[in-house]
Amino acid sequence: MKLVPGLYEAPITSELDEALKHLADSFGSTREAITADEAPHLLSRLLHDAALRALRNVRVAEGTDDDAKKADRFELQVSMVNEVLALLGKLAPKAGITDDESIQQPPELLLALRELADVRLGTIEIVRPTLPLRQSDLLVNGPRDLRIGHEVRLELASADRVDLLVSFVKWSGFRLLRPELKAFLARRPGGLRILTTTYMGATDAVAIEGLLELGANVKVSYDSRRTRLHAKAWLFHRESGFTTGLVGSSNLSAAALLDGCEWNVRLSSVDNASILAKFVTTFGQYWDDAEFEPYEKARFQDATRRRDGDRDALARAIQLRPYPHQQSVLDALEVERSHGHNHNLVVAATGTGKTVIAALDYARLRKGGADPTLLFVAHRQEILRQSLATYRAAVRDGHFGELLVGDNRPVIGRHVFASIQAMHEKRLATVARDAYDVVVVDEFHHAHGETYRELLSHFQPKILLGLTATPERTDGNSVLEWFDNRIAAELRLWDALDLGLVVPFQYFGIHDATDLSTIDFSGGRYDIASLEQLYTADHVRANAVIRALHDHVRDAKRIRALGFCVSVK
Repeated sequence: MKLVPGLYEAPITSELDEALKHLADSFGSTREAITADEAPHLLSRLLHDAALRALRNVRVAEGTDDDAKKADRFELQVSMVNEVLALLGKLAPKAGITDDESIQQPPELLLALRELADVRLGTIEIVRPTLPLRQSDLLVNGPRDLRIGHEVRLELASADRVDLLVSFVKWSGFRLLRPELKAFLARRPGGLRILTTTYMGATDAVAIEGLLELGANVKVSYDSRRTRLHAKAWLFHRESGFTTGLVGSSNLSAAALLDGCEWNVRLSSVDNASILAKFVTTFGQYWDDAEFEPYEKARFQDATRRRDGDRDALARAIQLRPYPHQQSVLDALEVERSHGHNHNLVVAATGTGKTVIAALDYARLRKGGADPTLLFVAHRQEILRQSLATYRAAVRDGHFGELLVGDNRPVIGRHVFASIQAMHEKRLATVARDAYDVVVVDEFHHAHGETYRELLSHFQPKILLGLTATPERTDGNSVLEWFDNRIAAELRLWDALDLGLVVPFQYFGIHDATDLSTIDFSGGRYDIASLEQLYTADHVRANAVIRALHDHVRDAKRIRALGFCVSVK
């Protein structure tokens, strides 16, 4: 055993005692007598480690094939364990260790016990957690790791009672687990207890009401200004004795359950019985605490309203500077230009700040007193106004730039933010081909449109920057021809999701039984008139859409939504 200066809690064996004697000239050791209460746990751990080493190092006779070796080795391991058990029974007769506890040959694990009728009919599917019930582990929601949401679903399937302790209960988290919670409470009515809070107004009333509707027991701390409850934990009681728990950072929300940067320890009663026993006791104390009271809708709403009123409503000044992912794109552009590539396409997911990147890139070009002329092209007035504000922040000039959209016309014309509709052939004919040093085109995937092609063919800028989230076109045409078939920098949606830059989304595919096989399909699209007649002939499909909406969103009356329709009348 290698000894270094530090803290220990090791029973002193003959080997360790001898090692300490050899170090006596250089180090002083601190010893303490093992108490009678500590002895069973400390000494059994020593026995466990020794038994594990012995079982792992069992050797069988040479000259047998591999399968026979494995069988012989397995049989010898079981015999060793049975001999140790028999010896313990003799040494401590009052412990009640008898031959009934010996392991049978060949050894087997009991995995489940079910009603005989269910076994014969096959009416109950055996669902087990991914981790063995006897194993503790750390769940981190990593790409190649176990996600807590998936594990909670599996744990619920075999639990007899469940206790949940969370600061926040969100509709998104309830919706994810609703099928499994519903099945559990149908099998074990009243078997779910939940403690939560109104702290920061984060808990959704509709989620609490959904849980109550399923038959859960819920208690709430109505103090929205402070909370003593920061713990997040699940306890899955099993009458079989194989109780498990999850303790960590995850509230009941979709982000926490699916892909948030969360750490949760899975505890097993086999190797962490004392911790789970403390969990049971502490949860019971919280449940009986006067701070946690039954859910009352009016009181809950009042508590969350008070919290909303406390929120700071003052606007805060924002200094425009790149986030790390934006700086990476700016660095990539600089490298490309250093190699003579002045026409560059940036592919970045919506929400990652393409316009900020373009604005900071332009601000960098102005260093040293330079003032390159600029044309920024987009297809909507709102985007142009927002882009102009972003550029003004980047160059720290509130008078920078002019709009060319709607009734707005530039006076100076050195830095123009123009709609693509305004850049028609007649206007292009009045503008010199080298009028702009820098041309930035937003939503560059539209570049095969006639007006875009005319604009790109007309101007000869020193620097061309294309921005898009989706360079791939359904018609098969490539926009890369304007950039020497290169993409300067990419930050795709999946990358942005992994980096936590955009909000993870959930996709629900709802089958509506609509048959499109009779609708004419040509030129890459269905016949609009036929689609309209099919979809609007009655209210059946519309009612199905409304039902699905109510099933999957927290409050259908308060959501902001986009509806993509065949026609609008």
